[in-house]
Amino acid sequence: MIGTWTRLDAMARAAAVVPDRDAAIALVERAHRAEELSALRQRVSRLSLRNAEAAAMRIAVIAVSCGWGGLDPQAPAAREVADAAFLELWAAVAHRIDHDQFVALPTLALHNWVPERKPRRHIPIDQLARTEVLVPIVRWAPEGQPLSRLDRLMLAATRLEAHGIWLFRLAETLAGRSPDDSSTPTALRRLVRVQHALRAQLLAEATELAAAPATPQQRAVLGALAEQGALEPPVLQAAEAVLGIGGRRMGEGRRQLLRRHLPAQHRAWLSAMDRHCAPVRTLAHRGGPDAAVYREAQESLIALRRTYTALVQAAARPTTAPLTVAA
Repeated sequence: MIGTWTRLDAMARAAAVVPDRDAAIALVERAHRAEELSALRQRVSRLSLRNAEAAAMRIAVIAVSCGWGGLDPQAPAAREVADAAFLELWAAVAHRIDHDQFVALPTLALHNWVPERKPRRHIPIDQLARTEVLVPIVRWAPEGQPLSRLDRLMLAATRLEAHGIWLFRLAETLAGRSPDDSSTPTALRRLVRVQHALRAQLLAEATELAAAPATPQQRAVLGALAEQGALEPPVLQAAEAVLGIGGRRMGEGRRQLLRRHLPAQHRAWLSAMDRHCAPVRTLAHRGGPDAAVYREAQESLIALRRTYTALVQAAARPTTAPLTVAA
C-alpha cells in the first residue's frame, strides 16, 4: 500500500505479532489518538476496489487480533466494545467493497498471499496459487522467523480455494440438471476426483503445519474465528450446497451463519446453488449406480471436511502437545 495507507499496513503487521489482545488494542488506541484512523477514513472513497480489498484484509487482521472479529462495525453496541474511530474506518471500507464482515479466515487468506516473483500482469490468485510460490503480505510470525501455524493454515486455505476452482465449475454444471440426465453421474464422478485431490493436498500441508511454531495469541485468534463460524472455506460451502450435506447437518440458520462472512454476491450464488441443485439431491433417496455415485460424492466431501477440521485443530493445538498428521 502507498501513501497514508502504509500506516494501516504497519499497524496490521504489528497487530499480527503482538503477545495478546490488550497489546493489539493499545496499537489501535495510539493510532486513534494520533488521528491516523480518521485520516484514513477520509480517504476510503478514493480507493480503487482492489486497494479497498487490500485495506479490508489489513483491517480484518487488526480486528481479529483485538478480539473484535464478531462485531458488526455499524451496530451501536459495538462502540461499547471497540475503538469508535476504528469501527468507522471498518464500516467505510466495508461499504466500499459491499462486504459487511470481512473477517473469515479463508476470505482473508485470499487477499494475504502474493507470488514470490511479481508477475508481469495481473493474474487471479487461484491461478497464482497453482503455479507460483506464495509469500504472505501480513505475517503472523515475526520477520526472519519461520511461518507460524496460522500462516500455514492461511496458505492451506488459499491453495484449497485455488485448486477447488474446478469444484465451483462442477457445481454450476450440476445446477438445474435432472438426476436422470446422462451427464449428472459424470459430473458427480469428477466431483469425487476433485474432492479426493483436495484432501490429498491438505494432508500434504499437515506435516509442515504441525511442525510450525504457534503462540497463545494466535490460538486465541483461531478460537474466536471458529466460534464465529468464520473458518468455513467457500469451496467446501459450494460442495455442500450441491450435495445438501451442510443443510441437513446444521440447519438453515446455521448455514446462513457460516455464510455471513462472504461477500453478498457469493452468498447469493450459494443460495442459488441450494435451489438449482435440489433435483440432483433427490438421488439420495434412490437406488442404482447413479445414486451410488451421489453417495460416494457425499462421503468424499465428508472426508475432505474432516481433514480440513483436523488441520484447524492442529493449528490451534499448544506447541508442547504431541502433534499428529491430519487424517
